[in-house]
Amino acid sequence: MKNLFYILISFLPFSCTNTKKDGNEKLTGIIGEYYENDLPVIVKFDSVMPDTTITSKLPWFTVISWKYDGSERNGMPPEPINAKMIEFEGELDSIYNSNLICKHAYNRTGNHLKEFNYYIADRDEFMKQFNNVLQHKTHYPIEISFYEDSAWVEQQTIFNDFLK
Repeated sequence: MKNLFYILISFLPFSCTNTKKDGNEKLTGIIGEYYENDLPVIVKFDSVMPDTTITSKLPWFTVISWKYDGSERNGMPPEPINAKMIEFEGELDSIYNSNLICKHAYNRTGNHLKEFNYYIADRDEFMKQFNNVLQHKTHYPIEISFYEDSAWVEQQTIFNDFLK
């Protein structure tokens, strides 16, 4: 987790329905909280690691970062920005739900930063689909970084921090 110190304050199980080509499947996830620079950070992730038939095909950890001024909300995004982030996440979901070029790892929100984190198969294909989905949308103030992580160390770190 980029060498951050995590303190688990609380975590809540959540369920969501994720529609895939094979129908509806029920996923269980975790919402956790930790502090970074004395500001709360909320993390949301699935509570089950995908099996190796999936992880072996997705070696690139992809971080989509959105910096914002959260000084009036204890490091959290202002409501209008949060609404845009939710809209953006919906657009990302259309890539995630369309095929197996990426798998959601986790989201984090707080300390003036929102991150949407994915594991992907191919950077060029991901960017092609990303740009295709967003081509007629407003500009989002994001940065995208790719890290090779074929062992899924980042995801395992989240699991270790919150599911001890």
